[in-house]
Amino acid sequence: MNIARPLLAACALAMAPARAVEPPLPLWEAGVFGGTAVTPAYPGASERSTRSLALPYLIYRGKVLRADRSGVGARLLDTDRLDFDIGFALSLPARSSDVPARRGMPDLGTLVEFGPRLKIKLAEPTQRSRLGLELPLRAVIEARGGLRRQGATFEPRFVYALQGEQQAWHVDASAGAVLGNTAINDYFYGVSPAFATGQRPAYAAKSGLMLTRLGLGGSYRLHPDWRAFAFVRYDTYTGAANRASPLLRQNNGTSAGIGLMWTWQRSSSLARGAED
Repeated sequence: MNIARPLLAACALAMAPARAVEPPLPLWEAGVFGGTAVTPAYPGASERSTRSLALPYLIYRGKVLRADRSGVGARLLDTDRLDFDIGFALSLPARSSDVPARRGMPDLGTLVEFGPRLKIKLAEPTQRSRLGLELPLRAVIEARGGLRRQGATFEPRFVYALQGEQQAWHVDASAGAVLGNTAINDYFYGVSPAFATGQRPAYAAKSGLMLTRLGLGGSYRLHPDWRAFAFVRYDTYTGAANRASPLLRQNNGTSAGIGLMWTWQRSSSLARGAED
């Protein structure tokens, strides 16, 4: 929900799959990516966080098991227009001491999300462009002093993807929404009576719309082993189910980030039947 998701999503642009007219890609690649992003401390926060992240990465383009631009998961259905898989996502923690609206409340922990996703190809205007609809439904698990279920999210979005010859560059534009059940909305926006103050009244969150989102990201190959990526994202909380929460402080929020990806090793064998 915060820094890791947009930064990892932007890095994923560098893992864009080949089109049918492109040569097959290696079955696997390994390396390191790193970047810096500025985002709201949590959805709707008035405070912003600037963080840098550096992690090893592995791309595996198997026909069923995959680790690529979409995350880590298993492809269960793959047709010309439909793709159904199980995927994962990660969000990094936020300390309540850094956010005046949450001061004295429990910190927001690392969130691991996983669940099924249906991808529908709506149109392919050219050989190098595609319009699709993604429908991911994810359970949210907090890893902080153990594992705790914190609800579920549904994040439908339209994605328009365009890439250059030989994958020299790749651009994604997206528009969508994030909806949460009562548990995840209460995790971000609920205030129990024990943490209520004169400026932060008790509030019981409800299920529904968390935000609507516009995003733009891209990557560019600088060298066979180096690729740069960047993203910008705009979220609006107009119409959100929990606008009345004392923890939802903004009408909108923006995020942006840049980074580099270095490929250390790649396989000599090629992926077969693993194109998106």
